[in-house]
Amino acid sequence: MINIKLDKCGGLTAALALATAARARGLRLMVGNMLGTSLSMAPAHIIGRLSDFADLDGPLLLSHDRALGMRYAAGQVYPPGSGFWGSSRSGVDRR
Repeated sequence: MINIKLDKCGGLTAALALATAARARGLRLMVGNMLGTSLSMAPAHIIGRLSDFADLDGPLLLSHDRALGMRYAAGQVYPPGSGFWGSSRSGVDRR
């Protein structure tokens, strides 16, 4: 098994390549994090969907996370809310 951490492997593109190579060799996958807001967990969530285990609890260890970030409930992690990536419907005044 390998533990993929996007902060250490070079980002989402590199993590996807690493996951593909690991699976081709019959390895199991885990995705982890280096502590961060939902902004860093959101791309890792994509790798988490390919993994056997996910440890994406970084935002839970912070006193404040980004608005509309990842949602955690009953041991599950859910993707960011609508508008997280800067949509004009996010309620942010852009004047």
